[in-house]
Amino acid sequence: MCLNKFVFFTLFWVVFTSQSNSQSLNNLKEINKTWEKFYKAYDSLDYKPMAEIHSKKLVRISAGKRITDYETYINNYKTRFEKAKNDNIVNNISLRFFERINNDSIASERGIYKLTRINNQAEKQTYYGQFHVILKKESGMWRILMDYDSNKESSIGEKNYAKSHAINEFHKFIQD
Repeated sequence: MCLNKFVFFTLFWVVFTSQSNSQSLNNLKEINKTWEKFYKAYDSLDYKPMAEIHSKKLVRISAGKRITDYETYINNYKTRFEKAKNDNIVNNISLRFFERINNDSIASERGIYKLTRINNQAEKQTYYGQFHVILKKESGMWRILMDYDSNKESSIGEKNYAKSHAINEFHKFIQD
């Protein structure tokens, strides 16, 4: 009888942990679809994908200095992207992660972003920052509920970016 309980609990544990990992991997893949739209918004300078991936209940904390709501945040992107288009500026943004935690309804993701802007004279400017995003699954889609970023007094740079993990390095974030 004792052996049967041991076998049962061992099998239960194996099945449970493999389902947890699979579930987490599926969540990461779904969350990456949100990040794909984020990249698309920057690449195309179109604010509409940004509006789609953010919750209407968004809390945006910019550089640790001010808080804005959804409408303000999206309107700021609309203005910023229109200006970039008019000025022939190209944006290239990339995210790398040092933390990705999720369950079936909420996720916390922290990492480093790298934004490179190229003006019409082909001059590059590169900016780095640390971000912390809380995503919530709303109507079957992962949306950004809270978005915080800062550069910690210009201390975030290429070294921090390089130490973090690429968006598809799922194995770094799957809990065993």
